[in-house]
Amino acid sequence: MAGDDLTPSEAAILVVLMVEAREVLNTELRERYGLDVRKPSRDKLARLHYVSNRKSGRTTALQLDDKGWVRMQSDFDFKARGATALGAALTALHTHLRDRIVERSGAANLTELFARTEMRAPAGLSPRTDMRAPAGLGPRVLAAVRALAEKPGDWVGLRRLRPFFADVPRDELDEALRQLSDRGAVTIVPESNQRTLTAADHEAALRLGGQENHLLAVGV
Repeated sequence: MAGDDLTPSEAAILVVLMVEAREVLNTELRERYGLDVRKPSRDKLARLHYVSNRKSGRTTALQLDDKGWVRMQSDFDFKARGATALGAALTALHTHLRDRIVERSGAANLTELFARTEMRAPAGLSPRTDMRAPAGLGPRVLAAVRALAEKPGDWVGLRRLRPFFADVPRDELDEALRQLSDRGAVTIVPESNQRTLTAADHEAALRLGGQENHLLAVGV
């Protein structure tokens, strides 16, 4: 992604957080990987919305943010003076994970591949399995929403859903969401407390019924 000016070390931080696919303490990163994410890198990655971080006791908890998952689909420059072999290894690993392993796994992208819950529609699922689900993206959207919800019927933010469809043009995903809504397969609503919305929430919103919508649920 041109313009973000990531250093090789900052790119490597994103790779580690992708693999962890959860909120992880900086102390744990140091113990497990010898990685210390210092404040300048934390602030820069947070400003880019690649990593979210919060204070947790005397340390910091970090997690790959929505735009960070999307950023993982693009190339990185891992080359650094004195670390040519290491940079080459990371470049090869990231490139072939994205271009070969993802395809063989059946996942749509690296976000699905490393997610801790199953995001893919069950094998062989067709629209006839649920007559309300349209063809194409419909079954995959329903599978992702169910995986992201803590329990059936829970609301899921569109800002959390969109990174799992980084391989799909936005207008195609929006159309699939509208079809699911029209058929009653999902319920899509605005956030009732607009003050809680972030810039990322507004960016991910879906225009439907003359208003911006931020949340969706299955079975509501």
